[in-house]
Amino acid sequence: MRQANLERVTTETRVSVSVDLEGSGAYDVRTGVGFLDHMIEQLSRHSLIDLTVLCEGDTHIDFHHTTEDTALAIGAAISQALGDRKGIQRFGSALVAMDEALSRAVVDLSNRPYLVWKVDFSRDKIGEFDTELFREFFQALSQTGGMTLHIENHYGTNAHHIAESCFKATARALRQACEIDARKADAVPSTKGRL
Repeated sequence: MRQANLERVTTETRVSVSVDLEGSGAYDVRTGVGFLDHMIEQLSRHSLIDLTVLCEGDTHIDFHHTTEDTALAIGAAISQALGDRKGIQRFGSALVAMDEALSRAVVDLSNRPYLVWKVDFSRDKIGEFDTELFREFFQALSQTGGMTLHIENHYGTNAHHIAESCFKATARALRQACEIDARKADAVPSTKGRL
């Protein structure tokens, strides 16, 4: 069973995460930041990764620590659930539209963290959420998830739609990359013999 549970505790946040890579996209997300919850729910639903995320953070300061630490915990849990990454497809890509916005995500579960972020927002905030925190989320996710992640918004005008299309594209790419390759279920997908 490709599942993991972990807790990340700092002086700024307390995050508890559980993931099931063989799930159906069921989620229970409570970070104290409404828009972040909404985006993580999209990540779960469209990746088919069951995800429980509970966070108590210093949101009286701002949403930075909650956003970053939540993503660090989710990435670490995904990596733990992947184990030695034997049998996975490893690569995934998706192009997702949301109304006028179109975004692409490409992932390599290479165990070599790297983020390429080509997304611009015309607004600094969506509600109370700082749009610059989306990059922080995906940077943290790729770091502890051991993934190379490229996210690019091709076009769009509505900031909510741009952000959501990025999360949905990442979810679909992750779903593809995490799936077991029936033709090579017993092998690590690398000529190195390990990831």
